[in-house]
Amino acid sequence: MTTAIETYAPSEFEALVKSLGQPRFRAKQLFQWIYGKGATSYDEMSNLPAAMRAQLAEEAPLHIPEVVDKRVSKDGSRKYLLKLADGNLIETVGIPSRDDNASGDPRRLSVCFSTQVGCSMACAFCATGTEGFTRNLLPGEMAQQLLAVSRDFGMRITNAVAMGQGEPFLNYDNVIAALKILNHPDGLAIGARHITVSTCGIVKGIRAFGVEPEQYTLALSLHSANQSTRDELMPRCASTPLPKLKDALKDYYEHAGRRISLEYLLIEGKNDDSAHIHALIDYCKGLHVHVNLLPMNDVEGSPFKATSKSTLNQWMRELEDAHIRVSIRDSRGSDIDGACGQLKNRLG
Repeated sequence: MTTAIETYAPSEFEALVKSLGQPRFRAKQLFQWIYGKGATSYDEMSNLPAAMRAQLAEEAPLHIPEVVDKRVSKDGSRKYLLKLADGNLIETVGIPSRDDNASGDPRRLSVCFSTQVGCSMACAFCATGTEGFTRNLLPGEMAQQLLAVSRDFGMRITNAVAMGQGEPFLNYDNVIAALKILNHPDGLAIGARHITVSTCGIVKGIRAFGVEPEQYTLALSLHSANQSTRDELMPRCASTPLPKLKDALKDYYEHAGRRISLEYLLIEGKNDDSAHIHALIDYCKGLHVHVNLLPMNDVEGSPFKATSKSTLNQWMRELEDAHIRVSIRDSRGSDIDGACGQLKNRLG
């Protein structure tokens, strides 16, 4: 039976090569070729026997996503529309750091990758929410997004964020397998603390993520600490009351010992008034968190608008006065349909 190589987690490569009648060490070679060297064909894998390569092509085909559209921002970020083997489209963003090394190249390259085709969460402010859910991505389909960006930039990926299309914790097992590929020394070799997963608040996933042995980081898309406002903005999260979510965040910190990022998209007239900032300050009590305030990218057809710069700065000051760690995220790619789902929807 044919099973795409993208299906396999790192721990499953040995069983695959064994099923082909090959010795165990071939598993490491195969894994290195695909995820360490970014091979785009089995033909490139020169230290594997020709018979093994032929078997792999037949029984475990390697699919490389096709870049069907690319937008380059004036700030250096690049957004890609990738076509998968089954014809589905996903989005990926490459974000070079603004600071350069001695050679004039960016010191870091971050990738925001998708974990699902579409998304079932239907968040009101998100362009992806308008298209619905199609399917989960395989571990290799997530890793190949980073390899596509690495090839295009001609440099290695230093940071990865599962903050593209999809809710990662509704595809938990495949996402964890993908993170292991990204972190593996024979794979993309990205440090675990430089790999972040962003969730809308799937409690079961948050608790499971807290006991994973690797030092991955967690981001929560909060966007309001007022229950009615959050339910309006994130209707599929309404079944999880904010106190229950807070308990899960406490459990996560107790087990993982790692500070959590709270993502807060400031929307004019919706969640940016004094009542909402006081609700956020109160919610942060007892939590080990860092608040990321997010300027909103305009989404065509959306009724929401970005809050003013003065309001953004006011929130920054009030959170600092409350002794809460806070930063304003550097908004990138607004001129290239940078928000999740924008490019795909525009071209679809």
